[in-house]
Amino acid sequence: MLYYACGNPQEELTPEQMREGLLAALEQLGPRRKVLAVPPDITRLHSQAGLLTRMAWDYYGTALTDVLPAIGTHRPMTPEEIRRMYPGMPLSMFRVHDWRNGIVTMGKVPGAFVRQVSEGKVDYDWPAQVDRLLVEGGYDLILSIGQVVPHEVTGMANYNKNILVGTGGSEGINKSHFLGAVYGMERMMGRADTPVRRVLNYASEHFLKDLPIVYVLTVVDGGGGKPKVRGLFIGDDTECFLQAARLALQVNFTMLERPLKKAVVYLDPEEYKSTWLGNKSIYRTRMAMADGGELIVLAPGLVEFGEDEQIDRLIRKYGYVGSERVLALTAENEDLQANLSAAAHLIHGSSEGRFLVRYCPGKLSRREIESVGFAWGDLNEMMKKYKPAERTDGFHSIDGEEVFFISNPGLGLWAYRERFQ
Repeated sequence: MLYYACGNPQEELTPEQMREGLLAALEQLGPRRKVLAVPPDITRLHSQAGLLTRMAWDYYGTALTDVLPAIGTHRPMTPEEIRRMYPGMPLSMFRVHDWRNGIVTMGKVPGAFVRQVSEGKVDYDWPAQVDRLLVEGGYDLILSIGQVVPHEVTGMANYNKNILVGTGGSEGINKSHFLGAVYGMERMMGRADTPVRRVLNYASEHFLKDLPIVYVLTVVDGGGGKPKVRGLFIGDDTECFLQAARLALQVNFTMLERPLKKAVVYLDPEEYKSTWLGNKSIYRTRMAMADGGELIVLAPGLVEFGEDEQIDRLIRKYGYVGSERVLALTAENEDLQANLSAAAHLIHGSSEGRFLVRYCPGKLSRREIESVGFAWGDLNEMMKKYKPAERTDGFHSIDGEEVFFISNPGLGLWAYRERFQ
């Protein structure tokens, strides 16, 4: 059922309008005894999920007992990050998702179905895993809160991905990421109907129907450097997601008339501390980059490759060496076979040799950057040259050279027409 829907490409929802929309939906649900909020972590700071979670807490009071950030494989939120994203909410409300041990398997999507939707590229069943808290916490409402935006694994982020991946388990996360990688993320990004989404939808319809989940979905336009909320959609089935996805495609997707010879992407140090996240600069621009072009990534907060120690080790061991080589390495090495999400990430993070990726890190060394297959750039030098704080998204002439600037790759998708089919 769709409880609330508001949005169009010209809309700019104020916090008060968002509150009115959220409360209008919650009023339809009636009184609730025990509520769990499942929003994102600091890496989705601009989603407005922090604000909406706070609004839900204001509405329910002590009935909203727990907040479980859907961190997936990310590091747990620090107290400072919680205070920044969820101001005023007690730290004691926040729980930590343990994606390796703290999960329940609700059922399995048959291998025949996964094989069919993947066009035969993978042949395994897929476990529908969620955090144990969702099943055993005794909640009569689970609010899944987040932003719908083009995504490299599912095509469009959020909806049931927030539950089945964000609070999912090791096997489910590994297999879903690998499915998306081998199917081809350029075939999926910006689309609501993809093989991974079909698997998640199957799991929702067959295994999650007894969980009282209501989705609160935003569409946020990051153009111009100041995020604007273009839509808010609230419901308990796929309709709210489909409406949000249609709007996100309009406001978060930039179609270019020609490929980019040089692009500069800035990674906010509060959001992007790893290449696991920072490689959105590659995922989201690869359909826009010209063969032989250069992508410069300004990453002042970069301190690691993977946010999980095991994944960080695998990235350092194998590097971003292209899909063909990664698939061969996966077939040959048990550590990659046991961590398919890492293998998928190595595929996603490569330019496939088409263009140069020059990372300018705040904390990682030149040796570390070059060891995984990237070119290195001096951060101070590049910050002085490209002045990200003074740039708006789009084309600029810098030292006589045309440069395309992106202030936050997590808020969009860029492509040129010949490459986006």
